[in-house]
Amino acid sequence: MKTVYVRFYEELNDFLPPDKRKLRFLHSFQGRVSVKDLLESIGVPHTEIDLILVNAKSVGFNYIVNDKDDISVYPVFESFNITEVQHLRPQPLREPKFILDVQLGSLAKYLRMLGFDVAYKNSNSKNEIIMISINEKRTILTKDRNLLKRNDVTHGYWIRNKEVIDQVKEVNRRFQLNKLIQPFNRCMICNTLLERIEKKKIMERLQERTKNMVDEFEICPSCSRIYWKGSHYQKMEEIINEIREFK
Repeated sequence: MKTVYVRFYEELNDFLPPDKRKLRFLHSFQGRVSVKDLLESIGVPHTEIDLILVNAKSVGFNYIVNDKDDISVYPVFESFNITEVQHLRPQPLREPKFILDVQLGSLAKYLRMLGFDVAYKNSNSKNEIIMISINEKRTILTKDRNLLKRNDVTHGYWIRNKEVIDQVKEVNRRFQLNKLIQPFNRCMICNTLLERIEKKKIMERLQERTKNMVDEFEICPSCSRIYWKGSHYQKMEEIINEIREFK
């Protein structure tokens, strides 16, 4: 049996049991193990890790752990320069596009409301989610830690919060989306960009009250769902402002 000392920093502690959070603890293992496999056996997906120091030296995921190693593990850095050490995460995707697992249908709708390109089907398998992520260069958002431990996952994030508004705030802060929000330009049901449509072309689909009070409409060219600034619009704007103001 071999042993190492391990310390996780900042939000990586979210993956640990309470007795190991923010502490340097002893961890035992057997055989020949890479540092990636060792850290994921503790519960932390590799997609959440940006820097690993072993005995104060930067290493990659394929480093083979030795007995008595002292391992420090860090998440993505936002505020100081670590350009001289080895980054483990791929470069951020140029355009923020997401694919969500089957547990996050409500989050998908809210992110689409903010204008973000979000792929979601409640029938997608884990393999399908990964393939779409790779082929379409989408970041996986998931409640399933094990999904993020798959070797072929390069961009992914584990959603911590349970309530959907809190989840939206979490994603907005984690991916720094505030300046990219373009609300109400995408279908919340099928993700397609909306198009303006003349009122006269959809008159037979409108209720009398809407016909009399609203003049501007948009339509989804994929599913034909019609959108307008109705009674719900002000409430949705309040939610968007709440999300933007969350720090």
